[in-house]
Amino acid sequence: MNDAKKYRVGERSDRMPEPTQYETSPFKKGRPPEPLQFEINLTAEAHDRQKKSGMVQVNIPGFSPVKLYCDEQTPVGDDTAPPPLAYLCAGIGFCLMTHLTDIYTARKIRIKSMNIEQKMRFQTNLSNMRELGHTTEGETLGIETHVLIDSDEPQERIMDLMDEAENACMAHHALRNPIPWSSRLIYNGKEVSSRKG
Repeated sequence: MNDAKKYRVGERSDRMPEPTQYETSPFKKGRPPEPLQFEINLTAEAHDRQKKSGMVQVNIPGFSPVKLYCDEQTPVGDDTAPPPLAYLCAGIGFCLMTHLTDIYTARKIRIKSMNIEQKMRFQTNLSNMRELGHTTEGETLGIETHVLIDSDEPQERIMDLMDEAENACMAHHALRNPIPWSSRLIYNGKEVSSRKG
């Protein structure tokens, strides 16, 4: 297979992300009833055209660092890897599925099959307004998550499973609640912009 036909998502890495603008936190195990707090660190680099690569690491012991690849569709990119919003959508769905699976296993809820179908809607003027001199703007319009479960358990038990999983899912929490955010621009080694909300 030649390089033009390769479609890369990622691979386990032997290197950790090495941020230069903040200190990573060591993992600290919580003692009940304190919650477990952890962080995920990412360093990403732009390559030619729309190609990007990033190193990502969950700081909980046992998680390997991963190198991920990202691209956009032709003609702006080369369609060699998933676009960023595909990772966002997949991350949200997989995170919820992780909590559903963990909870039904811990609660001994018998599940025959479980699937997630999810749609996220976005809008951008990237393709039509920039040529007219306008700045680029984008928006997330909404997300629909459909959880399909086949089980002989009572309906109330499955509804309780869904409620607990949605409340446990950190990705869904971020969707439903305002969270603190900050961004900084470092231009030629000097901070020129810092925003938060």
